[in-house]
Order: sequence, then C-alpha cells, then structure tokens
Amino acid sequence: MGAFFLSNYNPAPEKAGNYDVAIIGCGVSGANIARRLSVYTIKTAILEKGADVSFGTSKANSGIIHGGFHHNKKHLKARLEVQGNLMFDQLRRELDFPFRRCGIVVAALHEDEMKAVEHLYMQGVENGVIGIELCSRDRILELEPKLSPDVVGGLYAPGGGMIEPYRFVFALVESAMKNGVDLYTNYKVQAAERDVAAGLWRIQAADGRHISARYVVNAAGLFADDVSCIFGGEEFSIKARKGEYFLLDKQTKARPERVVFPVPTAVSKGMLVIPTVEGTVLVGPTADEIDDKSDYSTTTERLEQILDSGKTMVPSLSRNDVITNFAGLRPYLEEDFYIKPSRKTPAFVQVAGIQSPGLTASPAIGEYVKNLLKDIGLNLIEKPAWDPFVEERPKARELSPLELDKLIAKDPAWGNIVCRCEKVSEAEIVQAVRLGHHTLDGIKYFTRAQMGRCQGGFCTYKIIKIIMRETGLSWDEVTKHGGESRVLAAELV
Repeated sequence: MGAFFLSNYNPAPEKAGNYDVAIIGCGVSGANIARRLSVYTIKTAILEKGADVSFGTSKANSGIIHGGFHHNKKHLKARLEVQGNLMFDQLRRELDFPFRRCGIVVAALHEDEMKAVEHLYMQGVENGVIGIELCSRDRILELEPKLSPDVVGGLYAPGGGMIEPYRFVFALVESAMKNGVDLYTNYKVQAAERDVAAGLWRIQAADGRHISARYVVNAAGLFADDVSCIFGGEEFSIKARKGEYFLLDKQTKARPERVVFPVPTAVSKGMLVIPTVEGTVLVGPTADEIDDKSDYSTTTERLEQILDSGKTMVPSLSRNDVITNFAGLRPYLEEDFYIKPSRKTPAFVQVAGIQSPGLTASPAIGEYVKNLLKDIGLNLIEKPAWDPFVEERPKARELSPLELDKLIAKDPAWGNIVCRCEKVSEAEIVQAVRLGHHTLDGIKYFTRAQMGRCQGGFCTYKIIKIIMRETGLSWDEVTKHGGESRVLAAELV
C-alpha cells in the first residue's frame, strides 16, 4: 500500500495524538467510512484490533455485490444496498481491487417457488433496480446453462456481481491513508473516558496505547455491542451467524457464469453457487446462530448439506473439485442495519448489525455516516488536493510473457514464482511484506499466494522465509493472522 501504508502502520504509542474522528473496526464499513472522511480537512484514525485490516467478518464472506431485490425499501439496508451497488464502477476505476458485474440469477426448481420469485421481482422494481427480469425456464437456462434441467423459471438481476472483499478493504485503506488517515492495528479498545471540558473521548487499547478523538464511530462488527458498552452507549446484543463454505478449484467444470441463488427462506438467502472474481467457485453458506464469536470450525454434517443443496441447482458440482472449506461469522442484531448517533452518549455513532448485504451497501454506509457526523456537529471542509486514485500494481498471473520479462530485467524476483497454483512471484510477496502485511493471512489476502489447489502446501515455507528476511522476525514470531496464531513449532533448518 505504498509509503503511506508503511509510515502509518502500527504507529508508536508516543505518536498517538488527538483526532477529530476515531473509527473502531476496519472491515468494509470502517474502511469505507475512513475513505469518505479522508476527503475532508479533519484528522481521522482507524482503530483495528486485528493484526491487519479485513481480518474480521470481511475476510470470509461470499464477496457478492447484491442485486437490490432481497429486501423491501422500507429497510435502510435495502436503500443503502441499491445506492452502494451503483457506486462500485467508479470505485473500481479509482482503486485496485477485482470486481466483475457477472449478474445474479435466482433459480426456482418448483412451480410453487415462482410466487416467491415474483415477489422478489416486484420488490426489485419498487427498489429501482435497473434491468431486473422475471424469467421463463428457457430464459433462465439461456442465461445460465449450468443450472439443473428441473429449473422452472427464475429471476435475473444484471447489476449483481463479485469482488474480493479483503482486496477491496486493502484498497480503501490505502486510499484513506494516502489522504491522511492513520491506521492503528492490534488496537483492541479496552477503555474509554469522556473529557467533557475538552469535548474529547480518551480511548485506551489493551496494550496501553491511547488516542483522543472528538467523535467516535463504532464499526466493530461482531463486537460492536462490547464497544458500545465501553463508551456507555446503547445496550444490545450482537449474535454471530456462522456460514460454512466449500471452495472449488478453478478447473471445475461446474463453474457458472453468474451468481446462482436459490429461492430464499425466512432465515437465509440459502446456499449459493458463486463464481468468484478470481476464478474459483464458492458453495454456501450455512446460517447457524452460535454463542462463541471465535468459533470458525466446520462440520461434516453441514458441509454435506452445502454440497447437496448446491447440486440441486448446479448438478455438475463435484466433491473432487473441492480444495478447502472454511467458515465466516456475520453479525446479526435485528432485521435492519443499526446506523444512528447514540442517544445515551455524546459524539458517538453506532454502525452495528451490518450483515448481508453489508458488503454491497458499504460505500453508501460511508456516505451515510459522513452525513450523520455532519448532522451532530462535525465541520467538514473538502481538501483541494484529495486524490481518489491508488496505484494499480502488476500481477505476474495477469502479465504477458513480454511484460513479465521487462519486470524481470528490472527485478529478478519477478521471475521466481513462489506460489505455483496462483502464479504469485517473490516480488509480489516482498511488496506485500513491505506494505505492512506481516502475517501469512495478510500475504494471502493481498497476493492470493496460498489460495490455490494446494492451499499453501508448496509455498508457505518460502513465504515464511521471505517474511523473516524482510522483517527481521524470528521463525517463532511469524503468525498466521497475528496474536498467538504461531505457525512453526520447531526451528527452521
């Protein structure tokens, strides 16, 4: 993320100072809010408890840009979803993240499901969704030939699409930091005190670091309820909904061209078949409410259910193509997003319960929260030199042989392919480390190394050696995702 990222990553305690706004949490909501505020001549800080940004809910979701038809426009989430969807084309022009409008289909497998599909269609029309289409059997199979021959009709939303959510967060944060925002990682908020005379919040981390801010935005995802209590805000309880997924290899013959939804239930949008923007296929997720917000385990029973459900829509799905499985947790509070200034404590804005379609809505959430802050007194003056663009960096897998040869001539590390599955070069790994990504997961999300067929079986050792060489970390200090997630139990030989 350039010199901006390195110079501000993990600022030392003595550099901690006074800010106009502190944003707690750096998933897609916090990152979009930070970038939106970077337009103005205010000092903004992001406080992220993880070792890197996007390590919470944002790292393990479906990556779908939703089509705007699943929720009624009476809900804030529906209005922000439609607005956010329309913002991604400009964001992609300005930022460096994978995005593709492949479209969404909802497949009805029984005639009695068509009534629900018609409801979704009418809801989409009322929401102002562009190009939404109610489809016959022939039309839905024309749009997506991989669907089951049992399909009887469905819905098509051409504005739906796919992104890599973690790369989106990285790009947003890079842009925000380029324009003056400070990022504090490993900053778990432990205490907050209101200095009434100064009009400031004093915010202390578990490790003793502290900053002050005039306004605070609570975008802490699964832990927004805990943060609200720390600041004396509203009492509410965030529930975790676990979603388990299968990931299929790029070579699978079952890859659809569009995101495939079943007809949703009252609890969930159902098990999806998702052609990811980088070529793999996701199948899932489940939707199980759990008590433990650190439980990312998967179960054989639920994974069997995922594959069976996916095969009803796309019969060619095969277990032989599965390269890994994983789980993500999404915060559930109530039916709608909870985005409001606190009524119990001053200069504190709640951004909580941001579940699906939170990723799609996130650019609009940034705009919405900016307006809320303005309404409660934050003075916003635009920077004349604000720069919306970030550098688009080359990737070995996307280059022609001639283009790659030119890079190798300047830096031989481009010719050393560390991750064979995803064709990621040593130069890209080094770049990621120098930009502040010092964990295996941070490097994985930034470069895609370890995401291929072997899931890091061949490249993890090489990546660890590069991290050690570039950072000076010892073998026992390298982690998977920070904290106590140590990778090695014995010294490298």
